[in-house]
Amino acid sequence: MKTLFILNDAPYGTERSYNGLRLAGSLAKREGEQVKVFLMGDAASCPKKGQKLPQGYYNIEIMIKNVVRQNSEVGVCGTCMDARGIAEPELMEGAKRSTLDELTNWTLWADKVIVF
Repeated sequence: MKTLFILNDAPYGTERSYNGLRLAGSLAKREGEQVKVFLMGDAASCPKKGQKLPQGYYNIEIMIKNVVRQNSEVGVCGTCMDARGIAEPELMEGAKRSTLDELTNWTLWADKVIVF
């Protein structure tokens, strides 16, 4: 099964991106599953490298790394990055600047699209 996750919320403040990445990571570990994650809107700040958080708080950067380790692709909306002043070198390894055209292709590729 091929599943596309589209995340829209900021990495912290709500738990929508957290929960979306939890599910994406769990699904990506399953045999025969393929996962892609597209980050847009405020979720464009999720793959910012070098996140430092208080002890005991979840770390979205680590969660994305766990998804990437399962051979999953992570795309970040370039327009959303620009609107938030996020430059491509600020993205963690495994996340790439992407486009609406790529999101369209991933949507057509997917058997399921899950939006958080």
